Amino acid sequence: MTSNDRPRDPHPYVGMWVTSDGFIRQELLPNGRYDEARGNRRSAYTGSYTVTGNHLDYVDDTGFTATGDVRDGVLFHEHLVLYRESRP
Repeated sequence: MTSNDRPRDPHPYVGMWVTSDGFIRQELLPNGRYDEARGNRRSAYTGSYTVTGNHLDYVDDTGFTATGDVRDGVLFHEHLVLYRESRP
């Protein structure tokens, strides 16, 4: 097995991010995709993302683009403020 064959640890931002009211839930997947739910609407937005430092660039599956930045453990995604979901 070469170093290229070893599985890599997921990026620290991978996981579920949620607004304080729980209405918007954005899951950053380890394969560079995201899935965003809004209220009862599952997969309301899906697409890809890239991370450069603490900056995220999003491209949804319709071609719409957005950005986000993680500061002090909080994801500021356009006009949204999302927090890491606590794991039990």
